[in-house]
Amino acid sequence: MATMNVNEVAIDDLQWIIEYNQDRCTLCGKCIAACPFNSIEAGVEKRRKVISEELKPKPKVIFQTVPVIKQVVNIKNYCKGCGICEKVCPNNAIRPVKNPEERMAIKHRASFGEPLKRGGRTNLHTEGRTLDKIKIGRISQMTDPSLDAQRHTFNMLAPFGRVMPPEEIPFTIKDGQLELSEEIPPNRWIYPIIIGDMSIGALSWRMWEALAIATAYLNEVVGLPVRMCTGEGGIPVRLLKSKYLKYMILQIASGHFGWNRIINAMPDMTEDPAGVLIKIGQGAKPGDGGLLQAQKVVKHIQEIRGVPKADLLSPPNHQGLYSIEESVQKMFLSLSSAFQFRVPVAIKVAASVTSVSVYNNLLRDPYNIVGGFFLDGIAGGTGAAHEISLNHTGHPIVSKIRDCYLAAVHQGKQGQIPLWAGGGLGMSGNLAGDTFKMICLGANGIFTGKLMLQIAGCVGNDFGKCNACNTGLCPVGITTQNPILVKRLDIDKVAENIVNYFLSTDMELKKLMAPIGNSSLPVGRSDALITVDEHVANRLKIQHVC
Repeated sequence: MATMNVNEVAIDDLQWIIEYNQDRCTLCGKCIAACPFNSIEAGVEKRRKVISEELKPKPKVIFQTVPVIKQVVNIKNYCKGCGICEKVCPNNAIRPVKNPEERMAIKHRASFGEPLKRGGRTNLHTEGRTLDKIKIGRISQMTDPSLDAQRHTFNMLAPFGRVMPPEEIPFTIKDGQLELSEEIPPNRWIYPIIIGDMSIGALSWRMWEALAIATAYLNEVVGLPVRMCTGEGGIPVRLLKSKYLKYMILQIASGHFGWNRIINAMPDMTEDPAGVLIKIGQGAKPGDGGLLQAQKVVKHIQEIRGVPKADLLSPPNHQGLYSIEESVQKMFLSLSSAFQFRVPVAIKVAASVTSVSVYNNLLRDPYNIVGGFFLDGIAGGTGAAHEISLNHTGHPIVSKIRDCYLAAVHQGKQGQIPLWAGGGLGMSGNLAGDTFKMICLGANGIFTGKLMLQIAGCVGNDFGKCNACNTGLCPVGITTQNPILVKRLDIDKVAENIVNYFLSTDMELKKLMAPIGNSSLPVGRSDALITVDEHVANRLKIQHVC
């Protein structure tokens, strides 16, 4: 007997096992053609069959070779559980099933000698979501007038840009009218939900275009001033020179990718951008840079980013910054002056135990130039990352946004540097509830990226399904640059779905604001929140109920 090779990957090691019903299969081949990972193939199997051709049983054994669909069992082409085979099968003959005893993480590390990388989602669920333990408990009835969400007018705007306290606004009276005697920091009043920063290389060009179309439609037709953040990697020059730039927040991240093209396009810009966001860190992999693997760095990405075809790692921090004060002096002043102080500039950091220290220092900014503080929690992420970073570094967003708000209250400077929160918001499918609770805890608004991918048709989830954003083989064309896979994405349908979701969320936000009697965003109104969890109540300083 030959020696067994016990180190080879076996089917019981795989995270997903293909369940195949040969009796239902017509061998149409759709599942094989649709699988981007080459995890299934056509094959044959030899079957033993006992038959009897006589009236009285006279068993006879025959062997038949039958065509079947087989699962590929190796370390490179294993099934990611995306379920595309099940979606395209006309007879429900095939589907992936989660293997509770899988060992792929161990096998990968032992086979390749390198950390495991995957799509930007944490797969560890050791804690329940804090936001799900919080309810809205203050309902205005006889004590305060409640509003009608269908009939009343609501002010749904949040600030992006430095908000000056009234006593510091340089007003003078001239001819009986108030006039500004000097310039004040730029400010944009926008919708309290921003489409979060996702790299142009991480997303397919069709997905990126769908987001841009939805943003333009929401502003131009619907009348919701929604803004979209570009993410690291720059944006197409034609968009930089278009009127739609005013709906875009340009991000400069630690890799500085794509900024040469933005700078060169400045003389031809017909509109100022909505703002500039300096990304110091991100919640899904704090202290670890973003990762765009070589298979996704195709020709147009190389041109936009100004890079060769190679793995692209954004450094975990800006190499020229060594202190909070220096970031204000260097980055904020230089970027503000680049747009002649007409555009608000904000900063994005990963939520951590040091977040409050950073925010406290920014509140003391003597230039009044810091236009926002974006705080990103551990549960966010849409791109590629090392699994160790996704699962084991970071901080939940809820307590940190509350700490920052209370720190500003302690200084008497709440609202001066707007707080924006992100990281796993909308995971339950209902973004309005999460947004409202975060605003009541002190955020001025929120940003979300991963939810946009779910709306577009992402088949992955936070329990190990698909999570192959890093491979460049996204089965639905969202996070791939493969021209064949990209065509699977219907741009118009994605844009329509995003617009519809925002319309629904807008109504639901009003439905939550009306009962507490607020016609404007209830920033810091923690009195409206309750929880049955005593620890949550004590930590966030909200009412404990039972």
